[in-house]
Amino acid sequence: MARPTVLLGMSGGVDSSVAAALLVRQGYDVHGVTLQVWEHEDETVVVSKRWEERGCCKVGIARYVAQTLKIPHEVVDTRETFRAGVID
Repeated sequence: MARPTVLLGMSGGVDSSVAAALLVRQGYDVHGVTLQVWEHEDETVVVSKRWEERGCCKVGIARYVAQTLKIPHEVVDTRETFRAGVID
């Protein structure tokens, strides 16, 4: 029997990272997705910081967590849509 699949929005914050870990532990086939709403960041710097220094919505952290948990992870570039629909 196939494992149930979950598509999980991953911000790079503690909540979505723990949710991913718990779902993996419970046997779900977890696929992570992160929306890129800001400009690209230096992922090596972000990953090296402590959790409380990182803030929310970090693509590099979400990617790192997905790699650590060995789950697929996709980044969807929504910068233009976000800028037009939310910022402007």
